[in-house]
Amino acid sequence: MPNIKIFSGSSHADLSQKIADRLGLELAKVVTKKFSNQETCVEIGESVRGEDVYIVQSGCGEINDNLMELLIMINACKIASASRVTAVIPCFPYARQDKKDKVGSRAPISAKLVANMLSVSGADHIITMDLHASQIQGFFDIPVDNLYAEPAVLKWIKENIPDWKTCTIVSPDAGGAKRVTSIADRLNVDFALIHKERKKANEVDRMVLVGDVKDRVAILVDDMADTCGTICHAADKLISAGATKVYAILTHGIFSGPAISRINNACFEAVVVTNTIPQEEKMNHCPKIQVIDISMILAEAIRRTHNGESVSYLFSHVPL
Repeated sequence: MPNIKIFSGSSHADLSQKIADRLGLELAKVVTKKFSNQETCVEIGESVRGEDVYIVQSGCGEINDNLMELLIMINACKIASASRVTAVIPCFPYARQDKKDKVGSRAPISAKLVANMLSVSGADHIITMDLHASQIQGFFDIPVDNLYAEPAVLKWIKENIPDWKTCTIVSPDAGGAKRVTSIADRLNVDFALIHKERKKANEVDRMVLVGDVKDRVAILVDDMADTCGTICHAADKLISAGATKVYAILTHGIFSGPAISRINNACFEAVVVTNTIPQEEKMNHCPKIQVIDISMILAEAIRRTHNGESVSYLFSHVPL
């Protein structure tokens, strides 16, 4: 593919390499370092004049440092006369801060702030995956392609869960109902919902199961898991309601704080995540974690964008 350069930020080099390999390209040269006062410095190591540039940087790890690095890389490419700069952000940072709640009326809408920062730095296009709220696309004045892990999730369920035809797809909260009903419809199975009441952030007070999971395999589906309090509570609720096995399938496995110990102590058969966030270290501490590779979806989105083709095919198909 002519006139294309793919750069990797430092947040997820392994995913960037897989995307480049899939496209049959070499990663373009870039050096990122920090000065002694912790300022980020980026040096683009080759000409990008007139090129179609893609920068892969996920919102994970040292999120603020990685976000700043992405902004500086976009700006460096833009002022070096790149034709178009696309930020490929598999896990969008600050996506949960997307609105003001009734309780904290003075809360920031940080997802909008991040959108503004990306636009001002010079990004022409954003490619991301499973935004926490799809309305975040409207925070941008530039095109945003929000890809879905759903086709890869469906494929994993059919290949790895023998009793999938009689399973129940479960949403651990009301916000994920749309995602769960979509998967349940495409598998032609039942779905259930867990209503949770929170007293404060990251702490769940009470859970109520709406739906039937008795003598069935229950598959919890959500867009992200952070401290894993919700999904571990949900798994206990499903087992006490008569589920035979419980799986969890999550797009973004953040797994911060006590998450790993909670998963190890919970009754999951497997906790399946995509590699939008690096998982190697966490898999060493938790044998229940399994990973779905989504690099081919991102690579195909880059190829289609570069060639001016439609990306909507990827909403319902996994590229071979």
